[in-house]
Amino acid sequence: MLIYSIISLIMSNAINNRRDSSILYSRACIFILICSLLILYNNFYYNFIINGVILYNGLLCIENYIIIFVMFILILSTFIISMNSVFPLKKIKYINLTLESVFKNFKLKNYQKLLISDNNNVYNYDKIVKNYMSEQYRIIEYPLIILFCIIGAIFLMSSFDIISIFLSIELQSYALYLICSIYRNSESSISAGLTYFLLGGLSSCIILLGISLLYINSGSTNLENLYIINNISDIFTQSLSNNYNNLFIDFIINKDNILFMEIYSSLFTQYLYLQISLVIMSVGFLFKISSAPFHFWSPDVYDAIPTIVTTFVAIIPKISITIFLYKLIYYTSSDIISLPWINNIILSSILSLIIGSILGLTQYRIKRLYAYSTISHLGFILLGLSINNLESSKAMFFYIIQYSVSNLNAFIILICIAYTLRNYTINNNNNTNIKDTNYSPIQLLSQLKGYFNINPLIGISLSITLFSFAGIPPLIGFFAKQMILTAAINNGFIITTFIAIITSVISAVYYLVIVKMIFFDKSNFLLIHEELLDKKNYSYIISSFYSFTISIFTLLIILFIFFDQEILKLINII
Repeated sequence: MLIYSIISLIMSNAINNRRDSSILYSRACIFILICSLLILYNNFYYNFIINGVILYNGLLCIENYIIIFVMFILILSTFIISMNSVFPLKKIKYINLTLESVFKNFKLKNYQKLLISDNNNVYNYDKIVKNYMSEQYRIIEYPLIILFCIIGAIFLMSSFDIISIFLSIELQSYALYLICSIYRNSESSISAGLTYFLLGGLSSCIILLGISLLYINSGSTNLENLYIINNISDIFTQSLSNNYNNLFIDFIINKDNILFMEIYSSLFTQYLYLQISLVIMSVGFLFKISSAPFHFWSPDVYDAIPTIVTTFVAIIPKISITIFLYKLIYYTSSDIISLPWINNIILSSILSLIIGSILGLTQYRIKRLYAYSTISHLGFILLGLSINNLESSKAMFFYIIQYSVSNLNAFIILICIAYTLRNYTINNNNNTNIKDTNYSPIQLLSQLKGYFNINPLIGISLSITLFSFAGIPPLIGFFAKQMILTAAINNGFIITTFIAIITSVISAVYYLVIVKMIFFDKSNFLLIHEELLDKKNYSYIISSFYSFTISIFTLLIILFIFFDQEILKLINII
């Protein structure tokens, strides 16, 4: 259905000349996603797909946990696209002023509309401040590109062939490149999109190199054949390691066993080449999700692109790639010998925990801080991914779900803060570091100082989300970290667990700094032309969709302890 819908949207875009119909396209895209979600839900038969269903001659394989995460991606994408389908402000109140007082103070430079009633006493100042991020409502290609990215993510999670792996990751990546640079009037957005494209092309080349080595060493493109080779080699390697001394003595006594030893040597060599190929391919995927030490592009890109685009880029690709890596690790890991394939993930996990926590302390731009926070949380996800057993898999799935919801809530709140500050300006003479305020109005942490006095409810919601990031009980983030650390301790990852605990405490520092700025610092906000505006009669009110979304996500973060069994049952099904 998604593919047919994309074809219809492309044909519609080709004949449409009106740029202001982007809202209608976004709403059509939401309808498509909801219909796809209902189709998946109605066709979800747990007993039928528990062992997987092969599609398109082995290119794709559908399993139960893949369907659940596809539905999860569709739900998150629906909320993300909805931010382009509704207006953020619901109600504007009016001010009664005399004509004399208006023209006496008529020095406003940002007026876009001035309405005077018949009695020359009532004025509408709903356009006093420039309409931040208004261009998002004039880009009709935005929902179409997101649909392409969603299809690439779905295909990647379902890939069962190295050809479909590369095509899916490229489909997802090219959609991300386009969406990062879709704001043509933003210099920083174009620069970030070009940076993302160049470095993303480098990571794609690394993935292609690993895929080529897999094909050269196995002679097959199907992952099932690779899994069979891995398992057979694993069995022979286990037998070789258990009976090495007996075989060596028998080889000295009886020269006829040389053929047997050559078989062992050949299988072990093929097994080694398979692991090395997977190491190279994993480097490319770790680059894609901005895991340390391949994280250097992530803070710059997140900070430069518009906030509404960062919301999608920071969530959806990481879910799809992580689920694909889980499937790859599950079928290719070895309990017999320790080779770099799994060690590569563990090393990246440790570096992500350390770098994401320490470097986040030095940030003063909020989206760069979000980027390092994401890197830190990727360390926990990769830790659960590398342990690779039932307990760690449940913990990893739960962590992905809760962090995606919390991260989406944090970005939506950031966008709402920008809209609630339309009547205000910041009393700061040094704004040289603020660029493209039309697309990312909230860029500096200092812009959040004293925000609790502007909108207490949004300030409390953001604080709750940051507390969940820090892992403070009884919020949902605490239980996610507890499950990951428990699984790590039970499987002997003592040093890694200790590093995760220390870095989690360090990362809590910059979360608490933001909370301190919101609640306790002196506000830098000044009401624009306060002599003309009456605080009691003039205000911007967030629309119902934004209020409803923030409320639902915040309550989910707070009240997890009251309905934890339902979510844990979902994790058990996965």
